[in-house]
Amino acid sequence: MVEILICSLLTILPDYLYRRYGQGKRFGHEITLYSVWFELRWGIVGCLMLTVALITVIFYNHPSTTNATLFFRTVPIVPEASGRVAEIYVRQGGKVGQGEPIFRLDDAKQQAAVEAARRKVGEVEAALAVAKVDILANEARIQEARSSLQLALDELRTKQELKRRNDDVVAAREIERLENVVQGREATVAAATASREAAQSRIAALLPAEKASAEAALAQAEVELAKTVVRAGVAGHIEQFALQIGDLVNPFMRPAGVLIPATAGRKALQAGFSQLEAQVLQVGMAAEVACISKPWTIIPMVVTDVQEFIAAGQFRAGDQLVDAQQVQRPGTVLVFLEPLYEGGLDGVFPGSSCVANAYSSNHELIASGKVGTFKALALHVVDATGVVHAVMLRIQALLLPVKLLVLSGH
Repeated sequence: MVEILICSLLTILPDYLYRRYGQGKRFGHEITLYSVWFELRWGIVGCLMLTVALITVIFYNHPSTTNATLFFRTVPIVPEASGRVAEIYVRQGGKVGQGEPIFRLDDAKQQAAVEAARRKVGEVEAALAVAKVDILANEARIQEARSSLQLALDELRTKQELKRRNDDVVAAREIERLENVVQGREATVAAATASREAAQSRIAALLPAEKASAEAALAQAEVELAKTVVRAGVAGHIEQFALQIGDLVNPFMRPAGVLIPATAGRKALQAGFSQLEAQVLQVGMAAEVACISKPWTIIPMVVTDVQEFIAAGQFRAGDQLVDAQQVQRPGTVLVFLEPLYEGGLDGVFPGSSCVANAYSSNHELIASGKVGTFKALALHVVDATGVVHAVMLRIQALLLPVKLLVLSGH
C-alpha cells in the first residue's frame, strides 16, 4: 500500500492534473467513476508498473523476513553414571552458578573403592619403610660376615705361615678346612651384599612404581566418587526438574532436567532470508528488528555472519539414495544479527519471534568513483528506497499488538 501511494504521486496524480487543468475535464462530469480507467489509463498503468518495479527493488536490495528468532541452547542434566538419588541441592526454577552441585547419587560403593585404594597406598608406604629397615639389617649382616671372613683369613694366613716354616706343625687337612671356611664366609658376604642391593632396588624402583600405581588407582576412585555429584557446567537456571530422593537415574534414559545458560539467546539473533537475496546479504550490513516480546520497539542490528550453506539441502548417509524431490520447500539463508549497541536485546526474551529488515548500502562504492554518473544515481535511488522498508517495519511494529490481541481473536 505504501508503494502504491508513493507511485501514484508520480503517475496518477500528474495524469489527473493534466486532464483537469490541461484539458479542462472536471471530476464528476467528463471524469466519472466509469470513465476513470479511460481518462487516467496512462497514469494507472504507469503506477502499476512503477509499483512493481519499486517493490522489486526494495525487497531485493533491502531484504526482509519474518523468520527471525533468538535461538538459545539448553543443557541436559545427565549424570555420568547410574545410581539412586541421595541428595538434591536445587529445586525447580532455581538458579545455579558454574560448578555448583545440582544433585548427588548414592556413593557408598565409590567411597569403599576410595578407602580401599587409600589403604593400598598405605601398604606400599609401609613396605617402603620396611625396606629401609631391611637395608640397615643387611648392612649389619654384611659387616658381621666381613668380620667373620677377616677372622677366617687371619687364621688361614697364620696356619699357612706356620706350615711354611715347619711342615710338620700344621696338617694339610687343617689348611684345606680353613680355606673352605674362608670361601663359605666370602659367600656369606656376597649373599648379604646381594640382599642389600635387592632392598635398595625395591626402594629405588619397585616400591615407587607400586606406590604410583596405588596413587593412580586412588585418583581414579576419587574421580568415580566425584561423578556421583552432578554439577552445573555453566551458570543458569533449572527447568523441568522433578527429581526425588530415591529415584533411579540412568544417563541413557531421559535427562533429569534442563539447564538453561544465563547468557543463552541474549547475544545474537538468527534470521532466515530468501535464497533470492543471498547475493545481497553481506557481513556488516545494517539491520533492524521488531520482536513480539518487546512491542513498539525497533532494535538496530548489524549482520555479523552469513551461513554459506542452506540447511534444507543436508542429508545423512544411509542405505538409500537421496531424491531431490524429498526437499519439500526451499530453505533459507541463515544470517546472524547482533545488536549495534550494547544491551540492545535487553528485554527481549530468548526464543522470541521477530521481524527483521536488512539494508544494503552503496555509499562506499559511489564514493570510490568506480561507477558512472547514471549508475551512481541509480545506486542512490536504491539506497533511498530503504526508507520505505524502514517505514513499513515501524508500521508493522505499531500494528503488531493490535494484530495479535484484537484481530487474531486471542
